[in-house]
Amino acid sequence: MDLKQIESFVRVAELGSFTKAAAALGIPQPLLSRHVRQLEVELHQNLLMRNGRGVTVTEAGLVLLEHGRGILHQVAVAQEELGSVRGALAGRVSIGLPPSLSKLITVPLTLSFKQVLPHAQLSLTEGFSVLMVESLRAGRLDMAVLYNPPPSPDLEMTVLHEDALILIAGQKSKPSAHQPPLKPVMKLSALAELPLIVPSRPNAFRLLIETEMLRVNCKPQIVLEIDGLNAILELVKEGLGYAVLPAYTLRNFAKPKDFSTHRIEQPKLLSQLMLVWSARRPMTATHKAAQQVTHDIVTQSLQANTI
Repeated sequence: MDLKQIESFVRVAELGSFTKAAAALGIPQPLLSRHVRQLEVELHQNLLMRNGRGVTVTEAGLVLLEHGRGILHQVAVAQEELGSVRGALAGRVSIGLPPSLSKLITVPLTLSFKQVLPHAQLSLTEGFSVLMVESLRAGRLDMAVLYNPPPSPDLEMTVLHEDALILIAGQKSKPSAHQPPLKPVMKLSALAELPLIVPSRPNAFRLLIETEMLRVNCKPQIVLEIDGLNAILELVKEGLGYAVLPAYTLRNFAKPKDFSTHRIEQPKLLSQLMLVWSARRPMTATHKAAQQVTHDIVTQSLQANTI
């Protein structure tokens, strides 16, 4: 096996297409096909199943894909470490962000990254926690900002921020006779009587709401599932339901006064925002610098946007 063969196979497996992989690598498709075929002959295994729509990865291919990503990552680490000997922090850093935060921190994070690491390449990906944890394990992400990730021996993590979720109502909301009156402080159990608009599973806020309400022997009355916090708040503004989200999400709106906010107590809905990275892959000096930039920007942005 050589690195070109491994890189060719990994890219074809990830993109599901020889044509797309050849374009991404900038090499002729016949050469790419030859690399993959040489690898299969050497390993005495079929790694890919060809079909009319592209390719799928065989069981043997999945095993090699995981190892191949690790090998390519180790090569990149070695290149970056050699670059750091020359005094340059360079290389590619891929960071995952949750949808609830991406609009708030993408610009300041990018600007700070370019200032601190001008010779490095930043790649930002938006996604839900479950998918980003898998990307961390597979080596597709170097680090991710996640809400309430479960403890895992193959992940390292540090707390960036702790949020108390609040009840958000639109000024047009008119509680019906059987609903509890809105007060500055609401018991968690009272939320069971309110029509809630929530993200679909496996959104971290949705899981937190359901889990904590179950602890107090009640469950949320969900009237709409919407994947998009801005879309949820637009519906709340029109009086179509209530949201349970961090206070900073209102900063995406030009007129936060269109909403009323209510603290939740007994118990609070505490959500931890963590910076997470793989415990099985070494961190380069570039990655460590990127971790510090991410930590600083997320912390500063959330402190500045706390209501």
